[in-house]
Amino acid sequence: MEQDKQSDRELKDLRLLKVVEEIEDYAILTLDSDGNIENWNKGAEKIKGYQLTEVIGKNFSIFYNDEDRRNGRPESLINLARRDGKVADHGWRTRKDGTRFWGSIVITALHDENGQVIGFVKIVHDLTAKLLTEKALKQHARDLEIRKKELDQFIYIASHDLQEPLLTVQNFVELIEEEYGNTFDESEAMYFSFVKQSSARMSNLIKGLLDYSRIGRKRVLGDIDCQQLLNSVCAELHEEIDVSGGQISYGRMPIIMGYEVELKQLFYSLISNAIKFRKKNIIPQVSITARSYSDGWRFAVSDNGIGIEPKYIEKMFLIFQRLNTRDAYDGSGIGLANCKKIVELHNGEISAESVPGEGSTFYFNLEI
Repeated sequence: MEQDKQSDRELKDLRLLKVVEEIEDYAILTLDSDGNIENWNKGAEKIKGYQLTEVIGKNFSIFYNDEDRRNGRPESLINLARRDGKVADHGWRTRKDGTRFWGSIVITALHDENGQVIGFVKIVHDLTAKLLTEKALKQHARDLEIRKKELDQFIYIASHDLQEPLLTVQNFVELIEEEYGNTFDESEAMYFSFVKQSSARMSNLIKGLLDYSRIGRKRVLGDIDCQQLLNSVCAELHEEIDVSGGQISYGRMPIIMGYEVELKQLFYSLISNAIKFRKKNIIPQVSITARSYSDGWRFAVSDNGIGIEPKYIEKMFLIFQRLNTRDAYDGSGIGLANCKKIVELHNGEISAESVPGEGSTFYFNLEI
């Protein structure tokens, strides 16, 4: 009976050794008490680039570069594993052909019945691809941030510099109208009206560009009572709400961490749009809700307005994108681009669902 149990254990040990030998994603080495290589698996052969016959009996320090060996790093790791039972490390290691790989390493001490160290098991995972991917992603993020700042700076400078010549044009338009307005015939009056309208539209576009470029420039992070924030927004929109007969409803809103000026602009734009893009002869109704989730708060702003064709939903968050003619609804096409930028400033995303002729719901989450 005892012999059968012994045979079972030996069979299980043999199976385990076979499994370890076949693993290719991890290099698994057994070392003697001095750190000399006794055996390894196929993964070690693949990662290190050596055949077992080339390294057996040699110290595992052959996988370290010259500087690490001069600094005694291999010996230090073995001594730490001997003292603490296990040691973890990571860094550049060298293959047989001289190329490097970024390895995550764990060395575990093996003990006999008396607690004496009789050897070590070293497990190495090649994380080079992961490291390079992470570096590429970080560099890409840095490049995007630099380009974003450059774009914002360009928009700011361009729109700021455009104000002066445009203001000159508008001043002369006013002077001409005062001096000669009474003498215009019908055609001249029409042409002059086009000039005034175009210069006014250009002024609004420049103002919109400046507003867009300023988002987040002087941000101040703090606790924001969204209840008070919405009360303030509705007070500022009092005239538009009264003229339209609009009804703005919201329950108890949370206190969140964020940028107050920008969030106020966000709610202002969404509520103002809901009132502006209302159906004729229908009282606009706007409902605002908020619910918490693990990473922050998710808000929804719903209306009963004209709605949006689903195919245009992604497009409308881009700057200068208009879905309606200026004759039907005024605006610069920047408002929702501002909303997107503000939400992203709070590490969130904004989206919308809409049914043409029935209304829209804008969703955004804030994760600061």
